[in-house]
Amino acid sequence: MTQLSAQIVPVTPFQQNCCILFDADDKVGVVIDPGGDADQIFAAVKELGVALKEIWLTHGHLDHAGGAMDLKALTGVDIVGPHEDDALLLASIEEQATAFGAGAGMKNCMPDRWLAEGDTVSFGSHSFEVYHTPGHAPGHVIFFHRAAKFAHLGDVLFAGSIGRTDLPGGDHETLLKSIRDKVLPLGDDVGFLCGHGPGSRIGDERRTNPFLV
Repeated sequence: MTQLSAQIVPVTPFQQNCCILFDADDKVGVVIDPGGDADQIFAAVKELGVALKEIWLTHGHLDHAGGAMDLKALTGVDIVGPHEDDALLLASIEEQATAFGAGAGMKNCMPDRWLAEGDTVSFGSHSFEVYHTPGHAPGHVIFFHRAAKFAHLGDVLFAGSIGRTDLPGGDHETLLKSIRDKVLPLGDDVGFLCGHGPGSRIGDERRTNPFLV
């Protein structure tokens, strides 16, 4: 397996961790959750010299998907995910932006392909298992690279916290069930990146995260 690398590009006033995930040797990769500032993300992709294969979405909130259509227009690649249960969220990104006072530039999104539990997505030699993890958003998915012991958890689990559940479609007990049944079993030695703030390891969160202990 060749080297998996990641570059975080914080975007919009929400400071969402848009992630460029790529193979350090082959320089092929994907963008996960372009929440806005598509020009900035596109420039970072070009600076890294990455050949972009797809855009992957963990869920349909505006700060994670608001720039997806603009980035697709700039790159010509497909938008993949999230689960179809987030269709209403993706269709109301512009409405969300108005409600949050996020300004212009965020666009409603229609993926080229929905994802479901048990699917796999890949680029180069890197394959990721897809898990449906509702609670923060109904159609939230996470991506797990078993060989690299790495996961991208979106807004399900953070370093020291969990995703908020006070937004439309959120449910606290459902989120905790997703963490318990889908995230923690991935393994304590799995490192992860998430939608906001620093990454962590699942074992560290199992032991110290106040929402889990």
